[in-house]
Amino acid sequence: MRILLTGAAGFIGTATWRELVTDGHEVIAVDLLIPEAHAAATRADPPPGVHVLDVREAGAWGDLFQGVDVVVHLAAMVGAGVTAADLPLYAGHNDLGTAAVLAAMHAEGVDRFVQASSMVVYGEGRYTCPDHGPQSPGPRTPEDLDGGAFDDPCPVCGGPLDWALVDEDAPLDPRSSYAASKVAQEHYAAAWSRQAPGAAVSLRYHNVYGPGMPRDTPYSGVAAMFRSSLERGEPPTVYEDGRQMRDFVHVDDVARANLAAARAAVAADLGTHRAYNVASGHPIAIADVARAVAHGSGRDVEPTVTGQYRIGDVRHIVASPARAAAEIGFTAQVTPDEGLAAFATAPLRA
Repeated sequence: MRILLTGAAGFIGTATWRELVTDGHEVIAVDLLIPEAHAAATRADPPPGVHVLDVREAGAWGDLFQGVDVVVHLAAMVGAGVTAADLPLYAGHNDLGTAAVLAAMHAEGVDRFVQASSMVVYGEGRYTCPDHGPQSPGPRTPEDLDGGAFDDPCPVCGGPLDWALVDEDAPLDPRSSYAASKVAQEHYAAAWSRQAPGAAVSLRYHNVYGPGMPRDTPYSGVAAMFRSSLERGEPPTVYEDGRQMRDFVHVDDVARANLAAARAAVAADLGTHRAYNVASGHPIAIADVARAVAHGSGRDVEPTVTGQYRIGDVRHIVASPARAAAEIGFTAQVTPDEGLAAFATAPLRA
């Protein structure tokens, strides 16, 4: 396959590029190298083979699309949204950027598309009440969070809820600016697949970590932030009570998922869009993530649990990896216990 890979110089893009080339595919690599994810030195001296281009101007890329079988679109502004001032960045890089790439693909006759989405599209995860069955709690209020009431109560009886795995048919309910932009990307992909027509796959990554993550930035992942704290000689800082559940998936597994999705998109019928969760299948509490990274660094320190919160965060979100295994043959190979300990000494990007 001839593959156009956007976001190729990011840590997910680098791993994906390596996986695609190792599998024998030709890769055309594109990245804007935005300052939130790349140091000034990298922007001044881009990695060899990377076209430094803006996805929002993909209509001017004509020659790059020649002979391309599938576009794997990883380019995006990431993070939870540090402030409301970030809204234009998400709307521009993610929403407009994706729409521009899809329009350019249609103009150039490329009709297969893989999009990096995120589990944040679900908002809160799936919950059940022992007495009232499945429930959909609303957004948590500042008043409850200020009082340390982090768990979602049952909307019927006010009792405790149990978390459960979320599948791809769950309603989308974004709770942050970043999440809203990822939902928009999926909707553009779905609309394009019908109108072009084309075949599109959206991959809902869980918390991705691994070698090459940006160092010490709020736009990086929480595992990298824990590691940066340890390298400063400080214990990792954990929000809320540390018992919120997530799934952490290694970047090498994400690269394998991207390859599987590219093959699936090329084989799919035109006029189709399919979403898949990309997860390790091994849920873990955030405080235990901090402990695993600390252990791997040789410092078995306890995290500092602050009780602080971010209003856009959700309590628990753990998705089912079953559809990806059944339909595109992807199953993660690295468990969080293994991967997080190794990540503690893996190279990061400045």
